[in-house]
Amino acid sequence: MQLSAPRRLLLIAVLSGGALAAQQAGVGYDDTPLIPGSSFRVHDSKRVPPPVVTPGEMGGPPSDAVVLFDGTGLTAWEGGAWTIADGAMVVNGTGSLRTKQSFGDCQLHLEWATPAEVVSESQGRGNSGVILQGRYEVQVLDSYENVTYADGQAAALYGQYPPLKNACRPPGEWQTYDIVFEAPKFDGETCTAPAYVTVMHNGVLVHHRQPMTGPVAHRNVAKYAPHGPAPLTLQDHGNPVRYRNVWIRELGTRD
Repeated sequence: MQLSAPRRLLLIAVLSGGALAAQQAGVGYDDTPLIPGSSFRVHDSKRVPPPVVTPGEMGGPPSDAVVLFDGTGLTAWEGGAWTIADGAMVVNGTGSLRTKQSFGDCQLHLEWATPAEVVSESQGRGNSGVILQGRYEVQVLDSYENVTYADGQAAALYGQYPPLKNACRPPGEWQTYDIVFEAPKFDGETCTAPAYVTVMHNGVLVHHRQPMTGPVAHRNVAKYAPHGPAPLTLQDHGNPVRYRNVWIRELGTRD
């Protein structure tokens, strides 16, 4: 069988060891149309392939993640003096935790569990929060058969948008948040682009690139003020909520 030149190059690249070899072998085209809004052509032979990342196992961190909590210590955090029990960090009324490192655009994974014993209702039941850049809150709450205001239940963008669905597990069970956060942009004092948040709660999409109206506010309207990268905060709201397997990936731009 006679192979065309592009197919011969592709076979050579595969046999030579992957994407980088493919790029070096010149796989692709130099005579195709430009992609609208891009400096690259369709199937451009000069376009650099993405770097390789090793996925994590069963919700674990991929190879390029910053591990914020692996069950063994709180060295990545400052603020409250939370305890560690059975591989989880536990809210204990000593104050919120914030990361020592600041972040901008990011992908965040964490697991959380509210107390198995129900002792209150509405906002008093397993209340905590994941606060991106210390300003933009994804609510943590026991919303399993628990009535509260819609923009304050689990996975709500607090005070702004309820989740599309209530995907809460029963009290005491571990739950997951996978969050993609795009930081707002400013030109001087003017917000030129809002923060965007995508949230998966227990594998269910509950916010899809939802623009936020501003930082979290209680019984008030959110308003933007200029800021840059900032720490991630886990809220101490007085309820013994647990967290584990917390990792974050800083997001760059696509070539």
